[in-house]
Amino acid sequence: MIRNQVWNSYINIFLYKFLYGGFKMKIAIYGAGAMGTVLGAYLAKSGKNVELIDNFKEHVDALNEKGATIVGKDNFNIKVKASTPDQMSGEYDYVFLFTKQTANEIVLPHLKRFLKTDSVVCTLQNGVPEYSVEKIIGGNRTVGGTVLWGATFVEPGVSEVTQDINVDYPLFDIGEISGEITSRIEKVAKILEGMCQVEIVTNLMEARWSKVLLNSSMSGLSAISGATFGDILENDKARSCLSLIASEIVKVAEQINQELAPTHGVDTIEYGIISTPNEFKRSQKHFIDFYDDKRTAKASMLQDLEKNRKTEVEMINGFVVEAGEKCGVTTPRNKKIVEIVNRIEKGRQSCSMNNIEELI
Repeated sequence: MIRNQVWNSYINIFLYKFLYGGFKMKIAIYGAGAMGTVLGAYLAKSGKNVELIDNFKEHVDALNEKGATIVGKDNFNIKVKASTPDQMSGEYDYVFLFTKQTANEIVLPHLKRFLKTDSVVCTLQNGVPEYSVEKIIGGNRTVGGTVLWGATFVEPGVSEVTQDINVDYPLFDIGEISGEITSRIEKVAKILEGMCQVEIVTNLMEARWSKVLLNSSMSGLSAISGATFGDILENDKARSCLSLIASEIVKVAEQINQELAPTHGVDTIEYGIISTPNEFKRSQKHFIDFYDDKRTAKASMLQDLEKNRKTEVEMINGFVVEAGEKCGVTTPRNKKIVEIVNRIEKGRQSCSMNNIEELI
């Protein structure tokens, strides 16, 4: 009799947890700025057990009190759980990393304390962060991906998604460093599909380098000019610089035999091949086509400069400069963007469209 009662209690506990989410996998968005807030809101909306983690306490408080509010190309409010890093507890099954690479030496050792041996950390950071993440987190727990949609922080608790995510092509490219298609990367894809279409890639570095090309060009110009993506597309000199910056990345990639993944069905290398007038014109069209639905967006580097924060320019344009130095390819425009952003960070220069003259 007593044994039956015990078994019934276990069964009731199991059923309760199964029905009410006690056995749901625990997901974290670490770095709930604009991008992290948007992703976290969509995952919460799709029924995922997700926690948004950020060190901006006012933002965390607003998320907990009022929910995550998404504006722009979509409009909704959803109840979410948010925490500061010091409030983290338990262990997370899946973590999507949106913190700045500049903070990795602090963030990753802290995060490691809340991971299981089979937890998965998917770095969605800018640049090529996978190798530095796996050094601390472990290769057995590290996967990565690129984000092909944009967001802008509006105010605590509110972020703008700057492009329509209801499109017929992937807005996440994710993969294993090894290129294998594993059950865990399939699970990561399934989670992200709570927001939009996802593609699992077998050569993650191709996708990473393609994103570096786009970020170095558009985000670099947005940062030094203080302009939205649309403002850059409308400015002849700025738009020309997009192609000139991209050409440097293509030359570096060709020198080290690094392939570039297609973006939206276009071979990314075509963004930076500008030897003839027709090629230059084609490059311009590719940038216009890719960013046309992101015209209201501002680069995350520009958003950092506006808040007097250190940017990731060293991990984006600086990554190109360093790669070029190693293989003997000069990258003067990427180098100049690093120099200008560094001067702006130190208060010696302001964000202005006039800064583009230094690249001409």
